[in-house]
Amino acid sequence: MTDDPSPPDPSLLTATASEPERKPLPEAAKRALAEAEARRQAIAANAHPLAKELQGPKGPEPTRFGDWENKGIASDF
Repeated sequence: MTDDPSPPDPSLLTATASEPERKPLPEAAKRALAEAEARRQAIAANAHPLAKELQGPKGPEPTRFGDWENKGIASDF
């Protein structure tokens, strides 16, 4: 691995003989991919930043990471 951040040479990105040829997608698959992309764009267009939690615990979410602290005592559940 190198520390060079430059993009790789495009001539090296060509398909090799070891990579199998991909079959063409059926029309149903193309429609499904187009619908999924439309849903992703709609979600991205309607995305709102999450509201800031008030008076919540500091640090990572305790219910997600398996323990809860109450008055300095941590309990696992």
